[in-house]
Amino acid sequence: MSSTYGSKIKISIFGESHGNGIGVVIDGLTAGEKIDFDKILNQMARRAPGKDKTATPRKESDLPKILSGMLGDTLTGAPLCAVIENTNTRSGDYGNILSCPRPGHSDYTAFVKYNASNDIRGGGHFSGRLTAPIVFAGAVCRQILENKGIKIAAHINSIGNVCDTPFNPVEIDSQLIDRLNRSSFALIDENVESKMRSVVEDARMSLDSVGGTIECAVTGIDAGFGEPMFDGVEGVIAKAVFGVPAIKGIEFGKGFELSKMRGSQSNDPFEYKDGKVVTSTNNCGGILGGITNGMPIIFRVAVKPTPSISQKQHTVDLQKKENAELEIHGRHDPCIVPRAVPVIEAVTAVAIINLM
Repeated sequence: MSSTYGSKIKISIFGESHGNGIGVVIDGLTAGEKIDFDKILNQMARRAPGKDKTATPRKESDLPKILSGMLGDTLTGAPLCAVIENTNTRSGDYGNILSCPRPGHSDYTAFVKYNASNDIRGGGHFSGRLTAPIVFAGAVCRQILENKGIKIAAHINSIGNVCDTPFNPVEIDSQLIDRLNRSSFALIDENVESKMRSVVEDARMSLDSVGGTIECAVTGIDAGFGEPMFDGVEGVIAKAVFGVPAIKGIEFGKGFELSKMRGSQSNDPFEYKDGKVVTSTNNCGGILGGITNGMPIIFRVAVKPTPSISQKQHTVDLQKKENAELEIHGRHDPCIVPRAVPVIEAVTAVAIINLM
């Protein structure tokens, strides 16, 4: 079961949703880097469950305990290992899915792949719970990147059919980035929050769930990073992003809209501004030929609806080898999009630091 990402800075995620704990080991960090632990806790809190009707009521403190790699506030150069204790599990809620896999979930594929030996409780190693150590790793990496002038921010681009204002693809205000980095319901236009919450509440009351999209931006990165063909920036970021449960699509810049344009519309004209080469538009999302061009990196990801819903669903009984009906118990998010925003920022930080 591969849960490792990166070549220069390598992260390895371990644990299960209802095990004793979850965590991460980060290899390759430079000794002497100062890390603000309060900033790490702020990012962990943005992802943490149990604080909002849009999220699962399961409450976890998500307080990481450092086992190695940091002395005081300074990285030692040794592998940085952090463990997060699981304190609020209700494994009995998952008794009926041991033989009846949830539609839309990894239960069946994991059953086949691991010969029915996988931990099914709370989704085991496939659970969104495993994004907590990802956020820890990203919070460390983004502090190192910020020291180099590189900032990362994401926002809820849409929930259902309700959309937020997109980033200005050419120039993103630093104060906006800082505000989004502190928000647990990150929006550029905060006036759409009530509409989005209504969509989520309607799904929750219908014993259902709803998905959405997240837009992410990276600013302050110079031109020239990335390696064609298979180590291009899009591929490095996409591999990290698809490690996040429930992500089913990604597009950079204008993405699929480019297929409807002509070259004269899609090409980003070059110009000099303050002695620096820039583009007047950013349809390419800051990447050309798999290499950064100095403009903000912009991409969007599609987040599917949470598969664990309370409505009765058709499935199969793998023990009896017959069709079955499943009613899921337990505590689940009617919409994971708000909590996924800091996770997308985190995997982006891990991807970008590996490019550098």
